[in-house]
Amino acid sequence: MEGAAEDTAVKRIATYIEGFDAALEGGIPSGMIVLVAGSPGTMKSTVACNILYRNAARGSISGVYLTLEQNRVSLERQMARFGMKLETAKEHMRIIDFGLVRKNLKQLTARKSWLEVFKMYVNNLKESRPFDFLVIDSLDVLETAAHLQNRRDELFYFFEWLRGLNSTVLLTSESSADKLVSHGQDEAYLADGIISLAIQDISDVEVQRRIRCIKMRTTNHSMDSFTFLYENGKFMAIKAISKP
Repeated sequence: MEGAAEDTAVKRIATYIEGFDAALEGGIPSGMIVLVAGSPGTMKSTVACNILYRNAARGSISGVYLTLEQNRVSLERQMARFGMKLETAKEHMRIIDFGLVRKNLKQLTARKSWLEVFKMYVNNLKESRPFDFLVIDSLDVLETAAHLQNRRDELFYFFEWLRGLNSTVLLTSESSADKLVSHGQDEAYLADGIISLAIQDISDVEVQRRIRCIKMRTTNHSMDSFTFLYENGKFMAIKAISKP
C-alpha cells in the first residue's frame, strides 16, 4: 500500500509496516486518536515516527513530532538508523523538542499551568503552519509534567481538546496493553485505537518483538499478534507462530 489509502467510507493513513496495514483494512482511520502502547524497548517511538515520516516523505500528510522526553538530536539519530532521513521529509514533517520550548517560555509558565502552555503552543503551531498529523511522545511524561489532580476528568478534557485539532494523533504510552485494558485505564476508553507493542519470550533464550491492534474504531481489524521485524530497510509484521 502506498500513502494514505481510502476505502468506501474511511480515509486511512498507512503505517508502512508490511503486513500490518492489511490487518487494519489499509491503515489508521484519518482523524483518530491512537495510543501506541508498550513497555520500554518495544520501539513505540520508532513506530510512531515511521508512520509520520513515511507519509510525510511522500507528501501524503503534513505532521509534527512533539517529543517531551527524547531530545531532537537523539531522535534524528534513531531515525537515521532505520532509514529515515529527515531532509527528505522536511517540507511536511517537523520535530519539536518541547523541553527546549519550555525553557524559552519560563515567564509564561510562571503564570499558566504546564498543560495550558502546552495546549497554547500546539494551537499556535496549528495556526501558523497547519498540520494534519501529530505525534506526542509521550503521554506518561505529559502527565508527570502536568501534575494532573483529577486524572479522569483532566484526561477527558485533554482528549476532547485533541479532537478539536482535527488531526490524526498518535500518543505513545509506557503502559502495556494488558494494563491499559485489564485495569480499565481511562486513556484506553478515550482513545479511538490502541496499537500494542510487546517483547515476547519464545524460549528460555529467545525473544521476539510483537505488534497487535487491540482496538481501532471503524475498522474490522485483525486481533492477531504479529512478529515485528525490521529487515532490508523496512518494517514487517509476520504472523506469529506459537511454539508447542
